[in-house]
Amino acid sequence: MPRVSLPVLAAIALLALGALFARFHDPVPDQPAEDTTALLRGTWEREYSNEGVHVRRILSLQSRGAFREEVEIVDATGRLTRQAHEGTWLYDGTNLKRKYTSMNGEPPSRLRLPFATFQISFESANEFTGVDHVRGHRIRYRRLGFDAAP
Repeated sequence: MPRVSLPVLAAIALLALGALFARFHDPVPDQPAEDTTALLRGTWEREYSNEGVHVRRILSLQSRGAFREEVEIVDATGRLTRQAHEGTWLYDGTNLKRKYTSMNGEPPSRLRLPFATFQISFESANEFTGVDHVRGHRIRYRRLGFDAAP
């Protein structure tokens, strides 16, 4: 039996491990905008922390182009703030675009643009990432379901 070097064995093991992870990752192949729009419908969660503040966003994208976003913010002292926003959404083939029509029950301020646009890509049918090229934000949402609440 021929002798195999340790670097070759390590490379083979890495390839096998990569193939195993790829199998469970279930990436979404390129698809028409209509299919992506259908895939986006539902309830998504995004959580992140910055400078001692933890934020949880629940984004519900409805079938008729409306959205609702519920936000929980816990500051460094543990104080909880809840917000609720609404508006309209669409997917243009590259970007998930949202226009806010209500921010915490009030019309959006003219000083703060009521738009959010992210170039998105799906990691799987239950997770997508996005980039806001204007503000430089990166996001990651994971699917919760159709009736999730914060």
